[in-house]
Amino acid sequence: MDLFRRRTAALIAPALAALAGALTWAAGAPAADAAVGCAVDYRITNQWSGGFGADVTVTNLGDTVNGWTLSWTFGAGQRVDQVWNATVAQTGADVTARNVDYNRTIAAGGSVNFGFNGAWSGSNPVPAAFTLNGVTCTGGVTSSPSASPTRSPGSSPSTSPSPSASPTPSPTPAPGRITVWLAGDSTVANSSGTPIVGWGRELGQYLTTNATVVNNAVGGRSVQTWLYESAVSDRMNSSGECALSSTAYASRWQSMLDASTGMKAGDYLFIQFGINDGSSTCPRHVGAARYRELLTTMVGAARQRGANPVLVTPVAALTCSGSTATPNRGFIADTFAVGTATGAPVIDLHKLSYTLYNSLRFCPFNGDYTSGPVGAFFANDHTHFEAAGARQIAGLVAGAVRDQRLGLAAYLR
Repeated sequence: MDLFRRRTAALIAPALAALAGALTWAAGAPAADAAVGCAVDYRITNQWSGGFGADVTVTNLGDTVNGWTLSWTFGAGQRVDQVWNATVAQTGADVTARNVDYNRTIAAGGSVNFGFNGAWSGSNPVPAAFTLNGVTCTGGVTSSPSASPTRSPGSSPSTSPSPSASPTPSPTPAPGRITVWLAGDSTVANSSGTPIVGWGRELGQYLTTNATVVNNAVGGRSVQTWLYESAVSDRMNSSGECALSSTAYASRWQSMLDASTGMKAGDYLFIQFGINDGSSTCPRHVGAARYRELLTTMVGAARQRGANPVLVTPVAALTCSGSTATPNRGFIADTFAVGTATGAPVIDLHKLSYTLYNSLRFCPFNGDYTSGPVGAFFANDHTHFEAAGARQIAGLVAGAVRDQRLGLAAYLR
């Protein structure tokens, strides 16, 4: 029996040694080379006594990144207080920003944006260096170094045939070019006078170059005055609605309906009204039934042209009840009712926006729109945004597109 065991051990030992050598080879073999590189645009968007707002854009100059961590060190004792589009941890001067669910992927050549409000004293210099997933962002691209496979001492080269390589999957075709059309009021419009910026102006930065934003939102419009403009009179008819002198559409809507210049198959139409519609006087007044009727008309017109309508509830103003930002817009239920009746998706930007105000701790608020975090977000009133605020609201819209798995999500950065 002892002789049998010795002979068995003698046969097994070389096999184990060969197996160990094979395992060492596999462990030492590097993954396929990956191009790595990044650039960071860190901008101080607003600064006031003791505080500041910053906007950070990270551009991926290498291969696609799935899950990102950006790190930097403050040079003058600054502190991050409030963050959007990322999660941030700070230990001393060292700061680490990580992706949230909807922006974890940065395509090759793509970028991701986040921002924060912070505190400072004395000076507020821009950080000297940034690293993305451990790689210093220099604006250039390098390749991961290739290492020769490491074998354990004394192991013999394997004579086993190499396994067949798995077939390379065909690349996923890039989505075709589309247009994202916007219809709405001043909270959506590109600008309604300095320093007012609508979220529609900032939406494009969340989309790839295959999606073009055409922003036809106009300040001060209800859904009816946007559609009919000067044909809406300043008197009410017997139904309690503002009378129309003509049923001809305004040129902006006519152009969007035109077969050569307007919406095409695969495009998207985002519709946000409900702020000015609540006026008690004409021409802006719109009753609930009329509001639903006109939204339904726009949804149907988009679909007739093969475009995808998306309804958006009106973005919230900043109103505080003690330390809580509260709901404050009408036509929320009516917007959802049209979505239910037509099957059009609805983004509840109203709820998303006042929830954001609470996360940024905007309440309680002393009414000063010229300084502090609220002053950096809003443009001299509780309704309109400066660029930094509009950018965050646009981020809410982009996040909802991803969360609701709309087809437009394929065009998000």
